[in-house]
Amino acid sequence: MGDIPVVFLMGPTGAGKTAAAFAVAARLPVEVISVDAAQIYRHLDIGTAKPSRAEQEAVPHRLIDIREVSETYSAATFIEDARPLIDGCLRRGHIPLLVGGTSFYFHALEHGLPETPPADPELRRELAGRAAQVGWAALHAELTKRDPEAGARIAPTDPQRIQRALEIVLTKGHIPRRSAATGLSHRLVKLAVTPADRAILHRRLGERFGRMLAQGLLDEAAWLHGQGLDPEMPALRLVGYRQAGEYLRNKIQYNELVERGAAATRQLAKRQLTWLRADPHVCWFDGTRSDVGALCAESIETAIAGRDAGH
Repeated sequence: MGDIPVVFLMGPTGAGKTAAAFAVAARLPVEVISVDAAQIYRHLDIGTAKPSRAEQEAVPHRLIDIREVSETYSAATFIEDARPLIDGCLRRGHIPLLVGGTSFYFHALEHGLPETPPADPELRRELAGRAAQVGWAALHAELTKRDPEAGARIAPTDPQRIQRALEIVLTKGHIPRRSAATGLSHRLVKLAVTPADRAILHRRLGERFGRMLAQGLLDEAAWLHGQGLDPEMPALRLVGYRQAGEYLRNKIQYNELVERGAAATRQLAKRQLTWLRADPHVCWFDGTRSDVGALCAESIETAIAGRDAGH
């Protein structure tokens, strides 16, 4: 085998990444590393669309089920976890196949993270108190005013990142752009899977959310919301579980749950696609094609053979 690259297999939620990854694994000597900020949590299987136990036994996935719902996880921690797995995979002569939809983790792994100050618990409590009074949207507006680039990058509905970004801005005056840790030095092959027609993706996402409800998403959500977690814990804000929690607390009707869950999933997919389309080095594949996995495998084989220099 020639020069082995690190392969990123990316795409929005529900686009067919998992099926493509299994097809690649059937053809090439890969080791799968999950890049998914939701699938890290134990006990949350249906709403995170984890590969089944049988699928994971057939093709093991690393970095799945590594945290309790009471714990947090970050891009920095992901880098610490992923790098030794990648290096070990390459030493064994296998292809590291990183699969998932958490675009920020892919970006952080490739480029490194900016140097930031340590957490300030007192400032963090102050920001949380302000958010309780005026809402996170108001704090996001403040962040955007102080650091427009950060405001554009962080969703107004992401309290954890808004809080951390404001903490850094208020401490340093801006969010540093220079990476404290270097990115990957390995050659990369970056592939993305998504339906060519966005309407097809939207229909798939609506159907998938309906299947999750039929498979027991509300039972998972009831367990999650019964753990007595702080309302700002990331697990409680996951798409699907957040809307299910509103239904379980009688804040919305079932039909609203269905509508809001599907809408939130579409919004997540839109954010993921925005990240991906900003990268000119991504090779795109139509996730509706039955041979999409074979096409991804061929692209990897071409890169290994040296017919594609990568970047």
